[in-house]
Amino acid sequence: MGTRARSLGQAGSSSPVPWPSRGTGLRGVPFALALALLSTLLSACREQTPAHTARFPAFGTLVDLYLVGASPSQAERATQAVKRDFAFASDAFRPDRPGPLYRVNALLPKGEAFAAPPSVLPLIKEGQAYARQSQDLFNPAIGRMLELWGFVPNAPPSHAPPDPDRIEELVAARPRMSDIHIEGIRLRCDNPAVSLDFRSFAVGYAIDVAIAHLAEMGIRNAMVSARGNLRVIGDRAGRPWRVTIRSASGGGVFATVLMGGDESLFTAAGHDRTFFYDGKTYHDILDPRTGYPAGRTSSVAVITKSAAAAAAVADALFVAGPAAWHEVAERMAIPYVLLIDRAGTVHMNPAMARRVQLLDQGAAVKLSTPLAAKRE
Repeated sequence: MGTRARSLGQAGSSSPVPWPSRGTGLRGVPFALALALLSTLLSACREQTPAHTARFPAFGTLVDLYLVGASPSQAERATQAVKRDFAFASDAFRPDRPGPLYRVNALLPKGEAFAAPPSVLPLIKEGQAYARQSQDLFNPAIGRMLELWGFVPNAPPSHAPPDPDRIEELVAARPRMSDIHIEGIRLRCDNPAVSLDFRSFAVGYAIDVAIAHLAEMGIRNAMVSARGNLRVIGDRAGRPWRVTIRSASGGGVFATVLMGGDESLFTAAGHDRTFFYDGKTYHDILDPRTGYPAGRTSSVAVITKSAAAAAAVADALFVAGPAAWHEVAERMAIPYVLLIDRAGTVHMNPAMARRVQLLDQGAAVKLSTPLAAKRE
């Protein structure tokens, strides 16, 4: 990202409207207990070094900000800046309400070039890069497919899955990020089936912007977290940040890991956004190749520097599944991966295994060969 914060534009004064986002959870330890543990750790920091916490709504969830070592006035200015960043991003990146991304989706099917909103253009460029690296397993261009499945705001909790013929029709249209052509500040799309829905990737992007903004303000030790997906910089009063990895079941915490310096952790899980129909649960991590929810993975946790990258890779590896995750992770240059398959087996590369502490000591673990990726 560099040292300059990516500009999101000017935030409006209204509060963010709830936007669908993936939930928390992992088996073993309730998430409330995990938050209590983090609060205890921060209290320990506070005895030696000033610590500041804040919580505010964005993207339909609660964002937590933790600052260590900042003065009260510096912490207050930083908190207000991060709130503004998230308020703007939460509105700008919604595909379902009038705003920059909504406008882009309205113009893409026309096939004519148009001026891209400055807030959305960098998001599209990064999304294209990760889609290309994943060979379209990460594919924010399938917004129409997500809408077809009913993964939209205010959808009923139970409804029938789409007609298979409609799914097949959209899959055959092959909407991809590469269908969008960027010429300076102008966009043009030659596939009318493309509709953008960035979901957790937008949250990761907003976290990256917030961290860059904090660094510009002189903040050296911080965590920005949205429902367990997070980025940390520095440390907590000379000690690493201890964070949790969400479980596959949605009931608590599966593992803990120490983080520091500048790292992000994102989890993609099949329980996050779902609906139930006729005895079966359907989740929103769709395989772009089939149009159906990816069925071989329960959860993926990824650690890398950029929060946006971690979000994109987590989704791509969830779709890749236990047989292909290693190849995709190497192609996307990711150093730390933990994947839980549908049978409950934990797949990890050795570097990740050395970092995590599993709370479920009875879990079956399968170590891969080392990943070739170097840390960013």
